[in-house]
Amino acid sequence: MRPTLTIIGCGNVGKSLGRLWHTHQTVSLHQVLNRTVDSARQAIAFMGAGQAVAAYSDLLPSDLYLIAVPDEQIADCARMLAATGLLKRESIVFHCSGALPAHLMQDVIASGAAVASAHPIRSFASPEQVIASFEGTWCGIEGASSALPTLERLFRAIGARTVAINSSAKMLYHSAAVFASNYLVTLADIALEAYKQAGIPRETGLQMIAPLMRRTLDNLLAMGPEDALSGPVARGDWQTVETQYRAIAAWDEECANIYKQLANRTKAMAKRRRGIDHRQ
Repeated sequence: MRPTLTIIGCGNVGKSLGRLWHTHQTVSLHQVLNRTVDSARQAIAFMGAGQAVAAYSDLLPSDLYLIAVPDEQIADCARMLAATGLLKRESIVFHCSGALPAHLMQDVIASGAAVASAHPIRSFASPEQVIASFEGTWCGIEGASSALPTLERLFRAIGARTVAINSSAKMLYHSAAVFASNYLVTLADIALEAYKQAGIPRETGLQMIAPLMRRTLDNLLAMGPEDALSGPVARGDWQTVETQYRAIAAWDEECANIYKQLANRTKAMAKRRRGIDHRQ
């Protein structure tokens, strides 16, 4: 029989995963507890199964519990779930935070149940798009060893690719995605502002950096960071680097500091590449 799943906090993440698991007949959707019964019913309508409940006191025993609330609410929800007395040794409670470890749910651990987390590395802004494109999504998983095989089965059944992560480095794991995604946008914004100072309208600048960023990303994914590196630091053209730094400093001191830090980091990567070339 399929394990029963109760979802606490069934927003975009919860209802997207719930719909996928229901469609793939991976779990039997049991109950949904949201801030309001109406929002729980809306989530159930999207997923195609489940029963809306109004309070923790209305919950019934379930094999699996997904706590899909915002990060700052996870510990409190875990505490209230544990207080129901429903959790057993074979119960599994998991969340999908990319920043917080599973052992944050201390009250669940004290109840004897297993805790875990599974973090899909993607945006859930549009549940419809998630449903259509979840295949191949990477998910970082961590938590109790007794819970991980079940989580792997759950996520692989809906097309995810799972990777075990170190619980003690969970915040570093999450920051990796921030560097790769969020701060890439920040760097692009700085480039557009620099183009603007050179007299190039922002809309034109965006068109100019688009092929450059795409080719760089293609090279990065195909060859790795060392071989994809180009530009004055990669060439060892320190005069150009210094001249650029001074020009940026005259325009924006904060951007100049960012440039300097990135140049130093890039210099270390260029040295790694020369070391690789030398060994080859």
